[in-house]
Amino acid sequence: MLVLTQGDPAGIGPEITVKAWQALRESGPRFVFLGAPELLAEKAPIQVVATMAEVEPVFPTAIPVLPLTLSTPAVAGHPDSRNARSVIDSIARAVALVLAGDATAVVTNPISKEVVQKTGFAHPGHTSYLAELCGVPGQDVMMLAGPSLRVVPVTVHVALRKAIDQLSTELIIKTAHTVAKGLIRDFGLSSPRIAVAGLNPHAGENGLMGTEEQEIILPAIQHLQQEGLKITGPYPPDTLFTAQARSQYDVALCMYHDQGLIPLKTLDMAEGVNVTLGLPIIRTSPDHGTAFDIAGAGKADPSSLLAALRLAHQLSENRKNAA
Repeated sequence: MLVLTQGDPAGIGPEITVKAWQALRESGPRFVFLGAPELLAEKAPIQVVATMAEVEPVFPTAIPVLPLTLSTPAVAGHPDSRNARSVIDSIARAVALVLAGDATAVVTNPISKEVVQKTGFAHPGHTSYLAELCGVPGQDVMMLAGPSLRVVPVTVHVALRKAIDQLSTELIIKTAHTVAKGLIRDFGLSSPRIAVAGLNPHAGENGLMGTEEQEIILPAIQHLQQEGLKITGPYPPDTLFTAQARSQYDVALCMYHDQGLIPLKTLDMAEGVNVTLGLPIIRTSPDHGTAFDIAGAGKADPSSLLAALRLAHQLSENRKNAA
């Protein structure tokens, strides 16, 4: 059984939750919404539940809700930091349910980093908070997965200048280890193929356009190859994402956020899923934000949330089988 977090109550989370339930109510996978019941009550039948054991029989006819209380009524498209506590509490309670064995995976609705950080939330987003809740701070790795491509940025939510400063041989090695383990345990790939993007145009052109490939990236690849990983590169980033190139690897290890997310979202925006590797639990999320500009207008596309729910179920089954 999956746990779906509330997300920002003023965003599109409530709308895509209802649409996802309408699509999955007969076929599954089944989930419980952990949030304020009033966010869904006007859009679909709901049933407040007290335990996970009550979810299964309820799901075909109503959205099961483990209730949380908002500090102030939510207005679609108008985020309010007074409701940040419920956003954070939903994540914490969902993780606790999975760690306790009462649920199989966490799927998170979009949050606004700006809204929660106004209340003193110390994390740059979901991922590092999830790692802290799971007792593995600093071990989290963000993967974006779609039907056409999987990418992992080595540096994530930092300015490009800082990303280049953060990049190191040790960080690439650490990230690759987590990625390989996740692909084996959760995605069922016995010997995953990892392609590594260069940082500079043409992967540095043998030092003519930058030396990071020679000094930082290649030593990491060679070290990982000696350990037995199927990892190759560094490849010129401008040719790494063609159809022919993608057929040669299972995941692309990218040096900074947009290097990986631009091709992923270009190819698989509607079905892209954010997967957190390196945790003792399964966590997925739709690969989009709160979309305050269209919240409440009935225009939100649930495709990415549907993909996140289905992938969370698949990964939890794979992990169970691997165990």
